[in-house]
Amino acid sequence: MSAPTHDAAPTSPSSRPTPRLPRLVVVSAGLAALMVVGGFALLAVVPVALALIGTLQEARLRALRWWAAGLAVAYAVPFALYVLDPDRPASLTKAMHPGFVVLIAAAGVAVILAAVVQRRLHLTSVRPAN
Repeated sequence: MSAPTHDAAPTSPSSRPTPRLPRLVVVSAGLAALMVVGGFALLAVVPVALALIGTLQEARLRALRWWAAGLAVAYAVPFALYVLDPDRPASLTKAMHPGFVVLIAAAGVAVILAAVVQRRLHLTSVRPAN
């Protein structure tokens, strides 16, 4: 008995599913920004890492890699300064300069905006011309 064969019909641009926003990356970037602004900067390492790893794993998120790397670097600098300081305060939030808080929050928003723009650009390139 032979296995059934399926003829793959070519997909037209109108029948393709619309690309979704990368939920893990978008939520993680927003959560990292909110956690740093809200005073949970040390715990924000988890969403920052998830945003970076999420963009590195998905080939379709290549355009977001630079934005996620910028968020990771913006977070890594005050984190490294906190870890290397022998007289560090009890929390990263207290040790972090307010400029870094603004930079990390802006980088998180930039990742979200880049994901939205990438999706819209992809949607306009997929739609057939009428």
